[in-house]
Amino acid sequence: MPTKKKPQVTAAAARRRELLETAAEVFAEQGYNATTVRKIADHAGMLAGSLYYHFDSKESMLEEILRTFLDELWSGYDAVLEAELGPRETLEALVTESFREIDRHRAAVAIYQKENRQLVAQERFSFLAESQRKFEKAWLSTLERGVAAGVFRSDLDVRLTYRFVRDTVWVAASWYRPGGQHSPEEIARQYLSMVLDGIAVRT
Repeated sequence: MPTKKKPQVTAAAARRRELLETAAEVFAEQGYNATTVRKIADHAGMLAGSLYYHFDSKESMLEEILRTFLDELWSGYDAVLEAELGPRETLEALVTESFREIDRHRAAVAIYQKENRQLVAQERFSFLAESQRKFEKAWLSTLERGVAAGVFRSDLDVRLTYRFVRDTVWVAASWYRPGGQHSPEEIARQYLSMVLDGIAVRT
């Protein structure tokens, strides 16, 4: 049986991806409002007019950056949630997947953290609010299942715990750099060790 060939990435597609990566870094460092198409073009080593050949605006660039990040995040999260693991295992898998996404899309995560509140007010970025609702539901339901099953403490404030875990994990985008001393999985293990020592049932 012949093996399937992987689709070839065209030069134009590869260049488009490079430009989005450059734009993401500029947005993350300078902020969305302060970033202009010219600034992105300067960092990419091209004229601003040439950048318009690939994208019609900085808004379209930001939208693609965030959609790509969230699509990959939810692909991983959905796989975890559909696996029907126990609540502790689900929590561990969600945290690990989150760090993998920070590794893949550090700049996009940083943008999301900084710009989410102002962007959700724009119709073009309404998908951010829907993702946030799904995100909250996934984490809260996992914590609630853990309390109900006696895996997590019965006195746990699940909403407060959700906020703590969420903020503790995603703020890592501000310091994490791909290719560093620790892999995303190792960082997740360290974080989980600290978190679960505080919320697992004491024996």
